[in-house]
Amino acid sequence: MRILLIEDDARTASFIIKGLKQAGFIVDHAADGEAGLNQALTSAYDAAIVDIMLPKMDGLALMTELRKRKNKTPIIVLSAKSSVDDRVKGLHSGGDDYLVKPFAFSELLARIQSLIRRASSIAEPMSLSVADLTIDLLKRKVFRSGKEIELQPREFSLLEYLMRNSGRVVSKTMIVEHVWDYHFDPQTNIIEARICRLRDKIDRSFDSKLIHTIRGVGYLLEEKT
Repeated sequence: MRILLIEDDARTASFIIKGLKQAGFIVDHAADGEAGLNQALTSAYDAAIVDIMLPKMDGLALMTELRKRKNKTPIIVLSAKSSVDDRVKGLHSGGDDYLVKPFAFSELLARIQSLIRRASSIAEPMSLSVADLTIDLLKRKVFRSGKEIELQPREFSLLEYLMRNSGRVVSKTMIVEHVWDYHFDPQTNIIEARICRLRDKIDRSFDSKLIHTIRGVGYLLEEKT
């Protein structure tokens, strides 16, 4: 999951970035409104966090422009202003949720997860399942046939992306853009290595294999009958 943070206060931005990365998100950061607008329009994000008081272009103008251009990225508005009028302005400008500073990171994380679930129309909002494989999105735990499987944060993010796209082939480029925070390098074998490690944990001890390589195209997670 990739998040865009548009926040000019370095201390607040560092706090949010650290917390989101620890939770398994990829985070891009812009320190002013113009840069944030450009990033939001040129890259795909699962959600955005937008401060109101920004240099060059304020958050309200930024959101208004995004919605004017039919950009539907879910947005959480951050602001030190807590009045009803301020919240209404934020929501009317294109925000989907509004969080007043100072805030607890746990609340910000919960709101982001809720926005992403609503935007992706997941039927079961707290978990994803394919065959006997289930991941708990809230507790970030993985089970297969009732047995808990320990995954590293990046492995969890990779599995989550594959499961959100179950039944569809995803390319290496798509995986890197959603799971890693750098642009795809065609010379790297990091995807193959991580998929291999994930297979060892998810498939090796089970008769039914769920992670499949589609040679020359990408990877597919599904139960094959």
